[in-house]
Amino acid sequence: FYRNTAISFNLPSAFPVSLKITDATGKVIATLANELLPAGEHTFKWDAAGNPGGVYFYRLQTGSRVETRKMILIR
Repeated sequence: FYRNTAISFNLPSAFPVSLKITDATGKVIATLANELLPAGEHTFKWDAAGNPGGVYFYRLQTGSRVETRKMILIR
């Protein structure tokens, strides 16, 4: 049983990055990044211990680009 999720992305140049985990209601559960990151591959891990099973989302914002993906935590 794995409780960690790795979120990886590549930046073509330095960007301010915001990476947040939210629950299905939009409540922010965790902020994994909120900083200026250099170009290259980046990986952040979310430890889901203590969170109930259900639907979660991660929201990755790099400059003006925003990407949201769904995750399902099964207990």
